[in-house]
Amino acid sequence: MYILGISAYYHDSAATLLKDGEIVAAVQEERFSRKKHDPSFPKEAVGFCLKYAGIGINQVDQVVFYDKPFLKFERILETYYNFAPKGIRTFLMSMPLWIREKLLLRKIIKEELADFGDVKKTQLLFSEHHLSHAASAFYPSPFEEAAILTLDGVGEWATASICKGDGAEIEILKELHFPHSLGLLYSSFTYFLGFKVNSGEYKLMGLAPYGDPNSERTKSFVQKIKEVLVDIKSDGSIGMNQDY
Repeated sequence: MYILGISAYYHDSAATLLKDGEIVAAVQEERFSRKKHDPSFPKEAVGFCLKYAGIGINQVDQVVFYDKPFLKFERILETYYNFAPKGIRTFLMSMPLWIREKLLLRKIIKEELADFGDVKKTQLLFSEHHLSHAASAFYPSPFEEAAILTLDGVGEWATASICKGDGAEIEILKELHFPHSLGLLYSSFTYFLGFKVNSGEYKLMGLAPYGDPNSERTKSFVQKIKEVLVDIKSDGSIGMNQDY
């Protein structure tokens, strides 16, 4: 059984091909396009995976996309509604893209894959974003059972999740939901310091060791973050000050 996994239309598009649960090939689109963090449909990556395995697209049983666009759209609409009239400019900018492309992802993906051959019999599935993250960590690992922690910006609604992996099963035990997000807080600092969001976070990470955690200046920043921006709960979850 062949399964093709696809990530696209956000950042770092990629494709992975599995045969009977084993990874055959995996590659990012930027390796071919030479565009850093290329978000476009990973056509070259898909082509490489198929060629490496020596199969055609008609032999792929399932194609799996990394999140559920309708759930994400629900979150975006609800957020704009709750914070209206703030965000009206970005709302007017983003809605045409959602209506024209992202809500039609099933059709668009099928059309993109049709360039490789007949995809009529190929099943197209959409996984929850954090379940995709958890699976990418657990299934290639050597462990039969594991606790899985996922922290990122935001998927559909989840921004952090705790899962239990057991054999072939992954169970989501607990989730932290948008807008409270450690990843989005990190991106906010990335932007505040002049770097590009979803691109420059690793630069911020690289600069972090150059700071002095024991200096009074650093301690005052940490105190201000804890007092003003973030409420750290006893269970480790966070609440972010929505005034910002």
